[in-house]
Amino acid sequence: MRISPDQLIFWQHGFFKLNSTIVTTWALILLLTIGSILVTRKLKNKKEVSHWQSFFEIIVIGIKTQIKEVGLAEPEKYLGFLGTLFLFIAISGICTLIPNYEPPTGSLSTTVALALCVFIAVPFFGIMKQGLFKYLKSYTEPTFLMLPFNIISEFSRTLAMAIRLFGNMMSGGMIVGILLSITPFLFPIVMTALGLLTSLVQAYIFSVLATVYIAGAIGSNNNNEIERLQNG
Repeated sequence: MRISPDQLIFWQHGFFKLNSTIVTTWALILLLTIGSILVTRKLKNKKEVSHWQSFFEIIVIGIKTQIKEVGLAEPEKYLGFLGTLFLFIAISGICTLIPNYEPPTGSLSTTVALALCVFIAVPFFGIMKQGLFKYLKSYTEPTFLMLPFNIISEFSRTLAMAIRLFGNMMSGGMIVGILLSITPFLFPIVMTALGLLTSLVQAYIFSVLATVYIAGAIGSNNNNEIERLQNG
């Protein structure tokens, strides 16, 4: 059994390896891109809309509502980034229903890349909202002595996000794989359903944590939400 999809290599030339993580990541990117084009090309602003449009509107409204509840007053500005994070992680887990599919979020390289996206997005949105000087000044609050600790906090929470998502996704996939090999069919089906639920929960936690960190960067921090998600 593979611990990580990185170990499944399709093609290699020198130091370059085309592994399962790269293939499935780009496949998901194409799926999301093509899917968004197909879904939005025939949008209607009428009372009667298709069932598909209603379904996706519920998802978008739900994401916007959650962003606003966390503390971002203008969720439209952050919907593209945070919504994409959530959908990528969620669909990555949902696709485990496909035989022989291994989610790219089961690779530490993918979860680190996602965490780095958040690491870059936090100061980006913070500077856009507060300006460069005011944002940098926030690292010295409440006193200048907090500067090194605030900088360390930025890196440590990025590492924590990456390892948390990787650990949960990898362990869930391994448990289902073990059960499929040693138990009858019914029990693994139940565990697969629980694995899908876990994937959605992890997508929610990761995206909401990113939202909370962005809210903190623009001066709308919610410490209670951070503690609840990190302890949950």
